[in-house]
Amino acid sequence: MPIIKSAKKAARQSVKRTAKNQQIKRTIKATLKEFKANPTEENLRKAQSEYDKAAKKGLIKKNTASRRKSSLMKLAKSLSIKSTAKKAAKPAAKAETAKKAPAKKATAAKKTATKTTAKKTAKTSTKK
Repeated sequence: MPIIKSAKKAARQSVKRTAKNQQIKRTIKATLKEFKANPTEENLRKAQSEYDKAAKKGLIKKNTASRRKSSLMKLAKSLSIKSTAKKAAKPAAKAETAKKAPAKKATAAKKTATKTTAKKTAKTSTKK
């Protein structure tokens, strides 16, 4: 048993995180089992979603989730199940990133402009 207060807290956090991670893993296994038992487009989307959530939370690595989703797609294609979710989501994501990029550049330009004007005013005030 830990003696130091921070070690006790870390132990409590570890127990909570372990429980949460086990719950996510159980959910992944359940959805995968459900998809294999009843391969439909809806079950495929659920299984892919669970893998994405696990990767986002850091439970599994991004490439691991991608590899497992790929194997699900291979199985779905062999059973002639079509997935339309991926195709519809890609164009919207590209449009959003294109709109956000110029705004960041403009703010960076404003920051550099204010820095240079501040330096100029500081130089002129020291000369007088």
